Amino acid sequence: MLHSGEGYYKSHQNPNYGIANPGYVPAAEGGPAMFAPPAADSQGPSAPPASMFDSVPGYEGTVAGGGGGFLPPPMPTFPVPQPEPTPQQPNWNIPSITEETAREAFVLFASSKCCYSSSPAKDGVITNMEAFNTYRYRLETFTESRSTEWSHEPYHGQPVDAFAQPPPGPWDIPAKSPNFFVDDKQIIRVPYTSSMKTCHTCMGMGRKPCKDCAGAGNKVCWVCNGSGFRHGDDRCHHCSGRGRENCNHCHGQGSKQCDTCHGKQQLLVYINLTVKWTTNTDNYVVEQSSGLQLANLSKVTGKELFRDSNYMVYPVMGFPDANVVNSAQRLVSEHQAKFSQTSRILQQRQTIELIPVTKVTYSWKGKSHIYFVYGNEFQVNADNYPATCCCTIM
Repeated sequence: MLHSGEGYYKSHQNPNYGIANPGYVPAAEGGPAMFAPPAADSQGPSAPPASMFDSVPGYEGTVAGGGGGFLPPPMPTFPVPQPEPTPQQPNWNIPSITEETAREAFVLFASSKCCYSSSPAKDGVITNMEAFNTYRYRLETFTESRSTEWSHEPYHGQPVDAFAQPPPGPWDIPAKSPNFFVDDKQIIRVPYTSSMKTCHTCMGMGRKPCKDCAGAGNKVCWVCNGSGFRHGDDRCHHCSGRGRENCNHCHGQGSKQCDTCHGKQQLLVYINLTVKWTTNTDNYVVEQSSGLQLANLSKVTGKELFRDSNYMVYPVMGFPDANVVNSAQRLVSEHQAKFSQTSRILQQRQTIELIPVTKVTYSWKGKSHIYFVYGNEFQVNADNYPATCCCTIM
């Protein structure tokens, strides 16, 4: 003869009770159901173990999740093309702006500021204009780098080809033809590295204990707080007097499909090759004595005076400013030494721009002021604009 409480739990117990959910403990007669927390490692490891990955010839340094570092390119089997000197440029044309252009830029600048009066820009009398030749040398080195990492995905019948034959080397795998100076990335699965492994997260079970109910499949009823009764002897209608309700995250099953293998229990493990094309850029701006901060010049473009693009460029020669010549020699040498160690140099490009900077002195209300007009965009810098408070606060 079963006691009333025992008969109730026998007839209403969760289907996961017992072997499937050893942590579930039914309530004593008249008391709420209890649940013993699972072991700390029941959720499975968060990362695959190192022993999961086989050693593949030519890819011994490859690890899971990246971190294996970039692979240096092999030594070329043919002579490396040498940079060729560029012809000397005899004419370097230096443009200048007119007084009308300087005033129009100043008026536009003032009108763009909500609290600036336009009177100084419109009524000020320009007394002097001084042009400063500011050069910007830019060197761009377009490189290809390659790195590898172990990856995995749920196994659902994909080909397994590991050790069928030696895989090609990381620099022997063909990749798409890049557009020079356009950054891009391609991920390629390395042939003959794919093998099947038991999922490390669920240990090949295909499912994991539900985190929300700790694998019990049910939780303490929020209406009766686990007692099974409300208002004295009235049985709780929400949980039918059980004191617990089914977990809505796992639908009462106590476990959920493994997120790693998607319930397939097995993983396809393979090596991914990541090919990156990167434009590495360095700039050098010649100091000028106008008083305008160099930081302003990074936001504008200039007139291009010189452009040279080749597999490897030769430092520019014959330029009238020695600072540009010296910076070109230094940067070309640094780029070729630095990037050839970790990547393959595909193309280099060097340019020289003249960024026009005009210092304008003007008089307004008997006082002298200055502003700068710079760049092809005719940007204006006027830190000490004399009429900045035209707004009236009521």
